[in-house]
Amino acid sequence: MNSNFNQHFERIKELRALLNKANYSYYVLDSPEIDDAVYDQLYRELIEIENIHPSLITDDSPSQRLGGIPSKGFKNVEHNIPLLSLDNAFNVNEVEAWYGRISKLISSENTNIKKVDYPELICELKIDGNAISLRYENGILTRAATRGDGKTGEDITTNIRTISTIPLRLLLENPPSWVEIRGEAFMPNNIFNKLNIERKNTDQPLFANPRNSCAGTLRQLDPKIVASRKLDFFAYSLYFPENWEPTDSNFKKPISQSESLAFLKNIGFKVNTTYETKKTLNEANKYYKYWEVKKDFLAYATDGIVVKIDKFEIQNLLGATNKAPRWAIAVKYPAEEKATKLRKIIFQVGRSGAVTPVAEFESIELAGTSVNRATLHNAKRLASLDLHYEDTIIVRKAGEIIPEVIRVIKEFRKVDAKLVQLPQNCPECNSKLILESNEAITKCINYRCPAKLKGLLRHWVSKGSMNIDGLGEKIINQLVNEGYVKSIADLYKLEIDSLLELERFGEKSANNLLIEINESKNKNWHKQLYGLGIPHIGEANAKSLSNNFNSIEELNAIAKESPEKISNIYGFGNEMKDAIVKWFDDSNNQTLIKELKAIGFSLKESLDSNYNSNQSNVFDGKSFVLTGTLDSLTRDEAKELIESAGGKVSSSISKKTDFLVSGEKAGSKLNKAQELGVKIINENELKLLL
Repeated sequence: MNSNFNQHFERIKELRALLNKANYSYYVLDSPEIDDAVYDQLYRELIEIENIHPSLITDDSPSQRLGGIPSKGFKNVEHNIPLLSLDNAFNVNEVEAWYGRISKLISSENTNIKKVDYPELICELKIDGNAISLRYENGILTRAATRGDGKTGEDITTNIRTISTIPLRLLLENPPSWVEIRGEAFMPNNIFNKLNIERKNTDQPLFANPRNSCAGTLRQLDPKIVASRKLDFFAYSLYFPENWEPTDSNFKKPISQSESLAFLKNIGFKVNTTYETKKTLNEANKYYKYWEVKKDFLAYATDGIVVKIDKFEIQNLLGATNKAPRWAIAVKYPAEEKATKLRKIIFQVGRSGAVTPVAEFESIELAGTSVNRATLHNAKRLASLDLHYEDTIIVRKAGEIIPEVIRVIKEFRKVDAKLVQLPQNCPECNSKLILESNEAITKCINYRCPAKLKGLLRHWVSKGSMNIDGLGEKIINQLVNEGYVKSIADLYKLEIDSLLELERFGEKSANNLLIEINESKNKNWHKQLYGLGIPHIGEANAKSLSNNFNSIEELNAIAKESPEKISNIYGFGNEMKDAIVKWFDDSNNQTLIKELKAIGFSLKESLDSNYNSNQSNVFDGKSFVLTGTLDSLTRDEAKELIESAGGKVSSSISKKTDFLVSGEKAGSKLNKAQELGVKIINENELKLLL
């Protein structure tokens, strides 16, 4: 017995150290070191030991905390009402045990309520985002704070104000002196995917999942960056003075969670409408199983459901522990994880010189798709995994989207297995790699590195820039490897004889490519600017820059003399400003500008336009959807026309859609537009409107 106690004592010290370190990395450093499943496993083991030996419970145990330590980047604020976390369940037996406990409490301790054998439940999706507390005083938003440790959070009011689904004033005629709203800030999947595409195009590390990207966004010091990322918010609970009664006859003081959600919607909040009330635990289980399958079709990430007692009267009866309410439980979805064999590690060099380790492994099926590779992000992540060649690894899809290696099964490791390490020299040009002091990225700084050149060329010919379809990756690789192209400008000096020496080229295809390359000189100024590959400057940011500065000369001068004018542009900040300044400071880039101008690029706003510039706002406030194949315009070109005229292009039809632009082989969007009474026009009619 004493031996068992001593073993538990040593193990509990180890668990606390691991969990405290994980909390610090997650909450303070914004750099998670272990995945959620591993954290939950360690935490449950700690609770089990503490239940066996209550004398081992100490004030500094993670079990006595509500969360991690708030970071110091924002002002700390005390929560008027603690933000409790939820107890977790991972199988049916654990949910039944929870339900049995609360049923007994209601039956044994209830003196004011009639015995309730089956208290009505409400089931809600557990949004995989970040818990936020909103305080309204006299109906006006005065403070927004993160969960923090449940008692103290961070004041992020300025950032929260950028979320359009959070009202700045409640829709109440006679609001109480104060109201506190609780909800989940999250990044929609389409925004997350778009952001990662943007980050990939600008050679930035990808976000692992929507939750992490949301957390990182909320902690941005520049609210303009927060606004640009289009976070969303679901409200799920509210608190107000006990004696308050609404004077508006349209409002009824809620007495249950289901009524509370309806109330929240009525006073201006977005509420997740997938919630359902259930009479029995069996019905709640059916809700769980339904969404376990359907979750992949949602526009946001969810990692489980939350089951609550619906009526507030019974909630109040049950109360809470020091860390979680007794009347609610989170039921987590099992993360789909699979073991596979690591085959090799590839060290990719991007156009900025950033070296990214990529794991290649035996193909597995995850979330309905075949997966055989995953980025390992950087040297820090590589080291934390402790990867060895031929390791057996566990892979999952983060947020059901991006494959990630989450751990190694070390028991299967060969005795003589070699540790995977980042190379000291560039794998492409053998130049010495450096770790920039302000970045966690290892880089090759050789301007002539062929991998950087290939990456820059792929970017230059991409759809968002010059859109040269005939220049695919294989042809670019050939042109660089054969020495025909050593810079972007060299593309425009190519001769037909050089192309004919390459594979897959005949005289006709070579001529067509040369014509396509030459015609790309006429692309708009913002496309030319985007194509230069300035770090952190994606398509949208390039367009913003082109709207503010009419030429490369003007932007160059501003970067040198008045860089603050760049950071003052909506959606920009110091990081983007510094990247632009650094790019123009590089003599190699100044040479590139001269070379491009010498071969005929204007690198400025063109005076002529396909359409009258005076009509630039003709579509202001109008919403468009595109379907089918248009006669003379690509989808991207049509979208650009609409947006340049002040319109907005959406991917889905709704009652709010003003026009459907329909082409050949229009799909289901055409039928839906007809059903909703949306005006349908063709390409010619679109041009006439302009």
